[in-house]
Amino acid sequence: MVEAKRWEKNKPNLPWQFFETETLSGLRDYKPQTTPINNRGSLTEKNYGATGFFRTLKIDNRWWVIDPEGFQGIQMVVNGVRKGTSELTNAAFNKLFKSDDDWMFKTFGMLNSLAFNGIGSWSHTEAVQACNAVYVKKFSYTMILNFMSSYGRKRGGTYQLPGNIGYPNQCIFVFDPEFESFCKNQATEISKFKNDPNLIGYFSDNELPFSMTNLEGYLTLPNPDDPGRRFAEKWLSDKGISKAEITDSLREVFAGIVAEKYYGIVSKAIKSVDSNHMYLGSRLHGSAKNIENIIRAAGKYSDIVSINYYGSWTPNAKLMENWGLWAQKPFMITEFYTKAMDSGLANTTGAGFTVKTQHDRGLAYQHFCMNLLKSKHCVGWHWFKYQDNDPTAKGVDPSNLDSNKGLVDNRYKLYTALSNQMKVFNEQVYSLIHHFDVANSQQ
Repeated sequence: MVEAKRWEKNKPNLPWQFFETETLSGLRDYKPQTTPINNRGSLTEKNYGATGFFRTLKIDNRWWVIDPEGFQGIQMVVNGVRKGTSELTNAAFNKLFKSDDDWMFKTFGMLNSLAFNGIGSWSHTEAVQACNAVYVKKFSYTMILNFMSSYGRKRGGTYQLPGNIGYPNQCIFVFDPEFESFCKNQATEISKFKNDPNLIGYFSDNELPFSMTNLEGYLTLPNPDDPGRRFAEKWLSDKGISKAEITDSLREVFAGIVAEKYYGIVSKAIKSVDSNHMYLGSRLHGSAKNIENIIRAAGKYSDIVSINYYGSWTPNAKLMENWGLWAQKPFMITEFYTKAMDSGLANTTGAGFTVKTQHDRGLAYQHFCMNLLKSKHCVGWHWFKYQDNDPTAKGVDPSNLDSNKGLVDNRYKLYTALSNQMKVFNEQVYSLIHHFDVANSQQ
């Protein structure tokens, strides 16, 4: 049992509670085993054909990521592997590292020692690429293209929310006729990554506001000539339905239409320039991850459906099963974290659970990831993130002001009580999968 406090919007003083927590040491009938892996952190038992790039494959009813050499693996990733920007973090960096390349080389070593095999969004891409060229261990990496948010800045009307970008009435500009050409133009910039075998794929955006409120949101946009409003009005009129007759069923159908329109445009733009790498979706979050039509739309166009998962101590087994059934594609959790009160940070921002100690953070990591592995649709997770929030940094996202989200603190010191628990778990991922799959087959 781990004592933790849940985060909910506009509820800063929720009580501490004890949560049942599954850990590696407490797992019944399981004996830790050493599993042979290659320099990408993939299993080496069987080869499924080298293509030179990452892809997915369902094997014996379980989804896997197949690495460029043809071996099956699970993505264990850390987000935001980049330097801090404040005077505090700059001073610490200059004491510890000779250069960006020196920092990244040592960071590769640290992540490798913890059995992570990937580097996620908001990382120092150029330094990752340079280190992959010389380091024995090859880390996969991802890129986030920000199609909609970039278009929104150009068009006008967007604004910063904690953790993501806001839109008028929380309605994205997907019905603008200019959006498709904008994406085509933006996508030309990824051509330089086309032949990189270490790139696993692209996210098109982060946490777009797909939801059950989209229909009324478009209908009530103040500009009567807005393309989104005109589309929603015509859609409703064609059905012969008034605003007063809108049902939840119609809201879900419309949310799916918005999502499908978006995914169709951005995936086409990406694949037209780079068909070697996977399209990883838009990092669904909040209520969007519960809506069947949205997940179906994401699965139709994405190679992996990406989910930012907060608010649940334990991943919901039924929901994960639904993601696989609705999308007919694997999923990956692309953000989650837990923060601790022994870090010296206030932990007033960010959606992750708060616990008392770094050791508890490690137990929470094991619990969350162990339950992900029980789903045959899950092909990995991205821990958010490399370094703690820095209260002295300027101009940061409101959700990243003062919280203990990092593997390292703002002086680049590793939280060993956390990382020790991560390491022993990450090293057992493949034997745990075998353990769970055998147990399921015997039920």
